[in-house]
Amino acid sequence: MILFNKLDKDVISVNINRNQSRVTVTGHIEPSSVLNKIKSTGKYAEMWPYVPHNLVAYPYVAGVYDKKAPSGFVRKAPQAMPSPDALTEKYTWMFNDENSDACSVM
Repeated sequence: MILFNKLDKDVISVNINRNQSRVTVTGHIEPSSVLNKIKSTGKYAEMWPYVPHNLVAYPYVAGVYDKKAPSGFVRKAPQAMPSPDALTEKYTWMFNDENSDACSVM
């Protein structure tokens, strides 16, 4: 705890889970500064690569879904979008005004 008190005044809480060998730091702080501070103690540290699935727009896209992730988590990928060949994309294009072959009802 003393390690993070000197680091930044914006650290709200520090949660240490010894069973998972995981430290959760909550607050407004740069992740790189937390990693550097932990590595300076001689411990191995890396960022947790997963986020809760409800924070991702498309949690089952190939770039996000990971079988190795714990239950309820997916890989952090901010640019993950569904495939352009997906049916939902084709349906939206079908009724677009710019599409010359669009379906129009008059």
